[in-house]
Amino acid sequence: APISRENLTTSATIVTGQSTRSIRRQRRRENRSIIRGSRSNASHYYINGVRQSISDTDPSSCEQYNTISENNFISTSEEAISTFSADVDRASYANVRRLLANGQMPPADAVRVEEMINYFRYTDTPPPTNSDHPVTARSELTLCPWDSSHQLLRIGLRSQGLLPGQALPANYVFLVDVSGSMSGADKLPLVKQSLELLAKHLSANDKVSIVTYAGATKVVLSGVGGDNIDAIVSALDQLNSGGGTAGAAGIELAYQLARNNYIEGGNNRVILATDGDFNVGLRSQRELVRMIEKKRDEGVFLTILGFGTGNYQEGTMQELANRGNGNHAYIDRPQEAKKVLVDELGGTLHTIAKDVKFQLEFDSDLVKAYRLIGYENRLLNTEDFDDDTKDAGEVGAGHTVTILYEIIPGAEPEPRQILADLRVRYKPAVVN
Repeated sequence: APISRENLTTSATIVTGQSTRSIRRQRRRENRSIIRGSRSNASHYYINGVRQSISDTDPSSCEQYNTISENNFISTSEEAISTFSADVDRASYANVRRLLANGQMPPADAVRVEEMINYFRYTDTPPPTNSDHPVTARSELTLCPWDSSHQLLRIGLRSQGLLPGQALPANYVFLVDVSGSMSGADKLPLVKQSLELLAKHLSANDKVSIVTYAGATKVVLSGVGGDNIDAIVSALDQLNSGGGTAGAAGIELAYQLARNNYIEGGNNRVILATDGDFNVGLRSQRELVRMIEKKRDEGVFLTILGFGTGNYQEGTMQELANRGNGNHAYIDRPQEAKKVLVDELGGTLHTIAKDVKFQLEFDSDLVKAYRLIGYENRLLNTEDFDDDTKDAGEVGAGHTVTILYEIIPGAEPEPRQILADLRVRYKPAVVN
């Protein structure tokens, strides 16, 4: 669609650790203008133009999703500043695809719009390799496709990719759920196939450990060289499912092993493969989140790979990834494993910017109201932007982050008048 107002621009500033002008303003949520969105209850979808029927989600399903309360329109006269954390997870797209392929209506809370949008790669230009900043931002303004009286603002963030030989030495701990709930063909067998794909792209500079948990925990490998592919694949092939799910104990042991094999200045990471069904030890989402929050300052990142159907505990895994300097993907087929762990290896497993925050300040004369599309569980208070103790999302190498705002226009602008100021704040991933 054509740009609706060619003389409107956004200006961008990227800051790292230095103090910026602190904007202390209460959100006054109760006074905001509200225009509620609604999620589709359509009973069909299309594949290659052919109509497909879908049914309600299986009532016997024990899958769990955290509630999403869609963002409302906010009047700029009440609050002109929007602040939120980066989110580069893409699990929602693959999970929704799995449900549709099974002929099921996805639960409304399974549809996280930002993850559906960010599943795809866009053509935003990455920063030059010699740039002082590993991320760059651009913006576009166009007509809103579902309401021509509104406008759609797109902000694209792109991070530097990894050049050949540039990847840091990795210390990976594969934490594998081998409980009885992982017995299906789309669970443990697919986990083993996925991790074998990853293992085949490691080098002698890397270390691999494997921890399993069911009713109890077990160290299968500890600090094996990444080039010892036979040992890694053999250990994965021997994994079998059965028993309870002592997930919290497994997480504790995995982080301990990551510390034991810690690579100073390297990429130290726990990779958890599970359906998220914890039923031994710590069980509640709140208890598990508190445990993960204590771990995130140990210099060990977290990647959560979700698998399976029927008892998939998506909400817990999403929250653990959000709170633990982590990311989250859902793997429903071998092709998705290749996409996540091979084609997008840098973005999935190599963090280059931590605690990435966005803040957009709109001109209240030019913008009457705005609505952030998605990112409902990533909203921050205005003052959180300048608070470097406030946890936020991580961005991996070669990642693209797309942000959409629906805008209700205000006054007609002067030529080249600025619609909004965009600020991006982050901490570089520390390397020695």
